[in-house]
Amino acid sequence: MNGADKLCDVLLTNDVDVCFANPGTSEMHFVAALDRKPEMRCVLGLFEGGVTGAADGYARMADKPAATLLHLGPGLANGLANLHNARRADSPVINVVGDHATYHLQYDAPLTSDIECLARPMSQWVGRVETAADMRRVTEEAYRAAVSRRGVSTMILPADAAWGDTEPEDIKPVEVPVAAPASPDQIREAALALKRGKHAAIVLAGRALRADALEIAGKIAAATGAQLYSQHSARHERGAGRVSIKPVPYPVGMAVAALAEFEVAICLGKGAPVAFFAYPGMPSLILPPDCKVIDLGGPETDLLQTLELLCSDLGAGSAKPVLNALTQDELEEPTGDLTPETISQALARRMPENAIICDEAITSGRGFGQISSGLHPHDHLSLTGGAIGIGIPLSIGAALARPDRKVILLQADGSGMYTAQGLWTQARENLDVVTIIYANRSYAILQGEMRNVGVNKLGKNACAMLDLDRPELNWCLMARGMGVEAGRATTIEEFSRLLDAALANRGPFLIEAMI
Repeated sequence: MNGADKLCDVLLTNDVDVCFANPGTSEMHFVAALDRKPEMRCVLGLFEGGVTGAADGYARMADKPAATLLHLGPGLANGLANLHNARRADSPVINVVGDHATYHLQYDAPLTSDIECLARPMSQWVGRVETAADMRRVTEEAYRAAVSRRGVSTMILPADAAWGDTEPEDIKPVEVPVAAPASPDQIREAALALKRGKHAAIVLAGRALRADALEIAGKIAAATGAQLYSQHSARHERGAGRVSIKPVPYPVGMAVAALAEFEVAICLGKGAPVAFFAYPGMPSLILPPDCKVIDLGGPETDLLQTLELLCSDLGAGSAKPVLNALTQDELEEPTGDLTPETISQALARRMPENAIICDEAITSGRGFGQISSGLHPHDHLSLTGGAIGIGIPLSIGAALARPDRKVILLQADGSGMYTAQGLWTQARENLDVVTIIYANRSYAILQGEMRNVGVNKLGKNACAMLDLDRPELNWCLMARGMGVEAGRATTIEEFSRLLDAALANRGPFLIEAMI
């Protein structure tokens, strides 16, 4: 047995049975060890950003980590943007980053780099295997940190630690500390604020946006008059029959206005909401300056139990939460131009129950969000960290985690180009993903941001940096070239026909919507 075999055994013993990979020379002994473990599913990504983004999507839907396999510091660097998104999603991920053999590092070979320095900003935990004898301990530490801290662990694997001999061991699953609820004092403070009749907002994020936690939060809101708000999170279980909740608006002015009345904000899963960016004359903090913030815990907290204890303290167990009504069957078939709004309406009419919506539509998908509460129950996976290029990889991970459910990807064309190679992985793994490309041939979000800073007329240079024409992208050709069947829609009728066909069949399909 060598160190790489031990690494595989520790991962598999702890139910880490998917590895998203883009390996290189230094990782060949680990690749050979994975080849000896047929119970590990190995998924190749053609770019490391696709690998790390897929691991994020997998963790969001599987509620457990996958491993990644990355080649040295440059490979890790290529994956950092989506590791940033995974960190903001509180997704457990175990990165295995190969490195030169320990004795080779002194010679400063061309691919030598400071991997720890690259890993640390996007990782909750960073560790290095020194010898094959360290393999079990370091791998178990990486797993424990990823699961208990709800984040990214990066373990660095020198080539000689992978090929070095080690003794077989009786490996048992790692014991992970059980998450605890918020403290009694915190819960008592929140209950007292609600009992006093203050204008209160309960702001939910993370696992507080799962259906069971939302139901308890809905009872608290119904009993106290508090209003429920959501922040961008890894996974929001929403739709008809689930508790009604309003998102904190993205535009700063709208967000400030929406929350202006509140005297108390009780936050679960994430801290108080803040502006995504700074703008001249606009605040960074969304809540009123005199609003009291009561923090009931982040991703490391048992948010469901926290809400249950708060509900019990308030005596709200018999309250009836406000649930979203089913309006999907009442929607009319859209006609007219092909626009983001008519696309949203067509999709809403057809969306199957328990679909997984991966959303990187940026500006074009807002209309769908406004009507999604009345659709069949579904999961919504959002762009948590703001680093674009997550959509296609996110759909890969989600589809691998839940092959029994239809995945629908709402994808802006500009951000889609960051990780377009992921379509090849969709095809190779025959994943049941419908990708809708909003082809507006521009970085429309940035055109809006120019207006937000007072620039209403774009000149030649600005247009050159924000438009995606000259030449125009052809997503159908790109998709077919990577093995994904595709069709282009220029009318809403064409779009609806393509969507019907895509939903009726299994496997990847891409619709290029020329909006």
